[in-house]
Amino acid sequence: MNASNVESAGQVLLITGASSGIGAATARHAATAGWRVVLASRSGDRLAALAEELGGPEHALAVSCDVTDWNEQQQMVNSALAAFGRIDGAFANAGFGAPRGFLNDTPEHWREMVLTNVYGAALTIRATIPSLRDSRGHLLLTSSVAGRRVLPGSLYSATKHAVTAMGEAARQDLHGSGIRVTVIEPGMTDTPFFDKRPENALEPEDIARAVIYALSQPPHVDVNEILIRPTAQAG
Repeated sequence: MNASNVESAGQVLLITGASSGIGAATARHAATAGWRVVLASRSGDRLAALAEELGGPEHALAVSCDVTDWNEQQQMVNSALAAFGRIDGAFANAGFGAPRGFLNDTPEHWREMVLTNVYGAALTIRATIPSLRDSRGHLLLTSSVAGRRVLPGSLYSATKHAVTAMGEAARQDLHGSGIRVTVIEPGMTDTPFFDKRPENALEPEDIARAVIYALSQPPHVDVNEILIRPTAQAG
């Protein structure tokens, strides 16, 4: 067991949007580094399979959760505490996108995206803060390169600007609590976000390594933002 395994042994990382893409890759990397993981998503079957892959009940807990539902977020946290007794890291990662153009999607899809990407992330922060205060833990949020620059006609970009702002707002609000806050801002990444695999894209594992890097810093170091682009991405 290496030094990072010793530091994280017994610690608990809760991940929303954990059934695929960045969430699932982060869960695998965290488990390898010695974390116990709480996997939350609306995709129950895939979550259960991933939890079994990562070692079963002693190491990984699958929790069905719609992040736009406050009661389900509270139940997610309660399940994590019942299973493992603590939460040391919370990764608000659930989210999805939409076509660009303000005439190119349905209002119903917009509503679900805004609720998931913005309201859902805010609820995860609210639900996990008490446990993170107890553990002097780490809050992480998935934003995007699109949360740093405006994309033409992109309501998704607007939601990720909100997440970036939310991360800084949480950092200031939690100052003095011992809780660290990190915003992860991926560029083009090969995840279910895209219908067709983008060329020269990052892999979910590339983002997972960045998450583990932030988590593995000593307690006095708070990596506030990590912006990650493929070498081939210009903007």
